[in-house]
Amino acid sequence: MFPLLLVGCLYPDEQRKENQPPYEDQLQSVQHAVTQYREETSVLPIKTSEADTPILRKYPVNFSMIVPSYLQAAPGNSFENGGIYQYVIVDPEAAAEVRLIDLRNVKAIQELERKIYQYRSEHEFAPVDTVIGNELLKLDHEKLNYDEAPVVESPFHPSHRLPLYLQTDGTVVIDYSLDILYYVEEYGLGDFEEGDDLRWLLVEHSPFVPVNSIPQTIDNGEVIFLEE
Repeated sequence: MFPLLLVGCLYPDEQRKENQPPYEDQLQSVQHAVTQYREETSVLPIKTSEADTPILRKYPVNFSMIVPSYLQAAPGNSFENGGIYQYVIVDPEAAAEVRLIDLRNVKAIQELERKIYQYRSEHEFAPVDTVIGNELLKLDHEKLNYDEAPVVESPFHPSHRLPLYLQTDGTVVIDYSLDILYYVEEYGLGDFEEGDDLRWLLVEHSPFVPVNSIPQTIDNGEVIFLEE
């Protein structure tokens, strides 16, 4: 039997000092470099992405454009330096704030998608338990030889384990309902309203972005997935 899918066990070097919190200093140093580069060149130091790249991953920081003139080196916890985080820019037209993607979650999703693809190749259908709406499917974890339903660790709250769902196009998404509810209770909706995409509430109050996600909101106190 495969072990429960937890991102915490996927990277043997994840306990390296540079991969561990606090990462605020590293984040701020990159933010300063990005801001300075933009002020001097009127463009952002970003890598080119495909047009259909999800918005929260669309603008990765291009360290080759800011190192060494604006930043001595890419942070030790960055993917470019062997770390577990990818630095990305959100709101590029305005504040251009730097955030982090936890690549352990990305790797976990890729591994699960690989197993689903393999299962479909062998059985000609997906390992689905139930349909939960909005073109989302709950996986039958036993068919994938998991003892329990696969989850990933939340970057937004240390005790949250987030469910994974399969979309009809074959991609896996993370359900951030627990994090959204926690942030609403902790910070309130602020400038957001019920019906708005509340993934941006997570981005506003955290150094991370909710990777592998689809829009979610609150309706009558319950977090739901928005129709895209």
